[in-house]
Amino acid sequence: MGRVHFIGGEKGGVGKSMTARVLAQYYIDHEMPFLGFDCDASHGTFSRFYQDYASPVVVGDDDSLDGILTALEEHPERDLIIDLAAQSAQPINRWIEDTDVFGLLNELGMQVVWWHVMDDGADSVALLAEVLERYSAQPVELVVVQNLGRGENFTRFQRSDVYQQASAQGATLIELPKLHAKLTQKIDFNNSSFWAVANDRSLMNIAERQRMKVWLRNAYAQVGFLDSKK
Repeated sequence: MGRVHFIGGEKGGVGKSMTARVLAQYYIDHEMPFLGFDCDASHGTFSRFYQDYASPVVVGDDDSLDGILTALEEHPERDLIIDLAAQSAQPINRWIEDTDVFGLLNELGMQVVWWHVMDDGADSVALLAEVLERYSAQPVELVVVQNLGRGENFTRFQRSDVYQQASAQGATLIELPKLHAKLTQKIDFNNSSFWAVANDRSLMNIAERQRMKVWLRNAYAQVGFLDSKK
């Protein structure tokens, strides 16, 4: 069964695009075919760093969103990675409901994976509660990403009723490791893929390339559950 990954979180600045980029690089390094879609018109981070793999999509424009389904029909052998913009839940959910996107994907033999990326603030926890309620009766696999690059202490979340609810609903809970701040800045200024940062001597020195490799290895250990669920 193929997968369609929706990388959400609703809140701005929690690391949705970073998560999408990690997932894309995981697919590339493991020679798994995929198509990427970038719904963040204001920043376009996913498509900027992975322009050979990700295309822009306009949230709120059904014709543009429909292009995601058209691409899947034309390339049924590929998984999809969809990087959702902040505060896009309302138009995305309307499109999903009006088109019965989940029903269609099920007919096509595709598993929906909804990623909720969060920082350690209360807003992210409250937004996760909404996601859990919305998809409790849907054929959706939930992944909760505690982004250590956007929060240092998730103890309050891990002790919350929402955490218990996520566990009870079978959500996969993972942590995205923190990336070295100076390295993050250099990546942004160079518009580089994670592979390029880890391997291109003209971009990074040997210590920086090694840090990138270590970070990717740790991130891959978190998303490796994808292989075990094939």
